[in-house]
Amino acid sequence: MFHWDNGLILTGCGLAIDSQRRRQAGFVSHAHADHMARHELALGTPATMALYQHRLGPRRVKEMPYRETIDWADLRLTTFPAGHCLGSAMLLVDDGHTTMLYTGDFKLGESATAERAELPEAETLILECTFGKPKYRMPPRDETIARLVELVGEALDRGARPIVEAYALGKAQEVTRILTDAGFFVLQDRATFQLSQIYESFDVDLGPHDLLTADDRADAVWVVPPRRWTPETERPEVRFAVTGWAIDESTKYRLKVDHALPLSDHADFDELFEAVRRVNPKRVYCTHGQEEFVHRLQENGWDAHPLGRSEQGRLF
Repeated sequence: MFHWDNGLILTGCGLAIDSQRRRQAGFVSHAHADHMARHELALGTPATMALYQHRLGPRRVKEMPYRETIDWADLRLTTFPAGHCLGSAMLLVDDGHTTMLYTGDFKLGESATAERAELPEAETLILECTFGKPKYRMPPRDETIARLVELVGEALDRGARPIVEAYALGKAQEVTRILTDAGFFVLQDRATFQLSQIYESFDVDLGPHDLLTADDRADAVWVVPPRRWTPETERPEVRFAVTGWAIDESTKYRLKVDHALPLSDHADFDELFEAVRRVNPKRVYCTHGQEEFVHRLQENGWDAHPLGRSEQGRLF
């Protein structure tokens, strides 16, 4: 059904999946730069296609709303929410004999700005496993959010400017909604603000926020890309990073921030095992992670293999 050729390809029809190389036709699971290219025809959910065209310009697209099956060559393709960012999708492929589920980047837990992940059963699972080590078990989301809100409030109380560094698509909108729900006003850089407008066009309420300009507000929290904005005044700043990598204590030093908090938009170690359990596949292929996770799946009785090595050819 699929093979690896500098990316994942559905063999019979040649549809590329999350390819960074231009293809005749490519499925885009979500609109982060490392999952898309200027394909001749791009397929994805309506929200992803809107974000895709915003980032890459007008393109030919085919929209695939969640849970609506389309026929593609001799295949039936269905998207399901992935819980990663607006429009992010898993892809279920059915050739009439067997089924395959490609997760893309996903998260099982709650999100303030993305539809919660759904995992249908499939015989083959292609699993994104970024946090495939046991140490990457995220603390309860409520605890992390409470700590972020507390630290931001403390910074404002002492007259400092809180600056939350977050990628413009996905994490920035998630953090904005969390902060506005807590009663803060948020200012975003232009690129982030434009993406937030697309979120709102898909009925995702981000709360009170605005475009960051020279007319700064003393009571505002900045949400901007990492190290992109440096204040021009002498007002003290407190910088935050919000990332699953914050499980490592060294993260705040590596990212040069005052606080690094483990708020992730990827499945953690336990969620990866839970995803495999829910899909209940006969075989699992792992991408974007350490091969150690493959071994852990094998130790737990799963027929698991790494995917993405250059020497691998057709797999199934």
